[in-house]
Amino acid sequence: MVTLGELADRLGVQVSGDADCEIFRVATLANAGEGDIAFLHDPKYRDLLDNTNASAVIIDETFADDLSVNGIIVKNSHIAFAQVVAWLNPREPKEGGVHSSAIVDPDSQIHPDVYVGPQCVVEDGVTIAAGCELGPGCVVGQNVSLGEDCKLVANVTVCHDVKIGNRVTLHPGVVIGADGFGLANDNGRWNKVPQVGSVLIGDDVEIGANSTVDRGAIENTVIENGVKLDNLIQIGHNVIIGADTAIAACTAIAGSAKIGKQCAIGGCVGIVGHLEITDNVTITGMSHVSQEITKPGVYSSGTPLEENKKWHRNFVRLKQLDDMARKIKAIEKKIDQDKPGN
Repeated sequence: MVTLGELADRLGVQVSGDADCEIFRVATLANAGEGDIAFLHDPKYRDLLDNTNASAVIIDETFADDLSVNGIIVKNSHIAFAQVVAWLNPREPKEGGVHSSAIVDPDSQIHPDVYVGPQCVVEDGVTIAAGCELGPGCVVGQNVSLGEDCKLVANVTVCHDVKIGNRVTLHPGVVIGADGFGLANDNGRWNKVPQVGSVLIGDDVEIGANSTVDRGAIENTVIENGVKLDNLIQIGHNVIIGADTAIAACTAIAGSAKIGKQCAIGGCVGIVGHLEITDNVTITGMSHVSQEITKPGVYSSGTPLEENKKWHRNFVRLKQLDDMARKIKAIEKKIDQDKPGN
């Protein structure tokens, strides 16, 4: 439990209302009750503010005049709320030690306060820095290095020679450093091309459940500082993702694509290999990126959902566009020829 005043002090802002109001939990505006703190950031939820039972609300300056309960007024309530959630729900670090069922190679270097959970395997040459936690079933391959305060939640596989920075979180089922899809066609038969690069992951990266980052073919796949990847994402070999880029679930990035810094990529986006996307680009969900993006901005592709019969008619017309363009060009040419003086 904390008081509203204590939360406001941590955020460096003033309280509107009762600073001694006791806060125990976070909740939504719709479902909050006594002892809960909620937040309002999106205007479409403005109407919920009038009827909320929350003890307090974190609110954007835009809505300050609408606040009728205890509150904290900030410039960005979403960011402030995230901080409050963390303060009210602190992560309890596990006590250091190696579970009796774990297998740890004696040639590995593991800081004494590292926790290695049940059924983990840590191979030779591994270096694991202070504050790390390996949840049940994790595999850390030869010569891997983990920086400080990393958390491998459960059943995470980090393949040989991968380098991971500080404060990295890998959620259940993540695989880092599996072979990239490197194949050479020999008269109809596919021959594997050995993948001899690795994966370099910077600080403060978070990778969601069952996502995969392939190792490089020759050089390295690189995930820079602050990158956030959602669940079920495929990152191909030799991809580079710039700092502080966020990518939503089910996106696939083919090999050797380069994504800039501070990009936001929606869910189920497909990005063709060997192209470059500049910094500060937003790509909306379900888009297909088949050419380079050289200017910051918001980009979209794909056909929006519509009634099936209408979609079929439009699809038929789409297939006719090339013929229609040729006919229009021929008509324009004839009009120009028929003009007086020609």
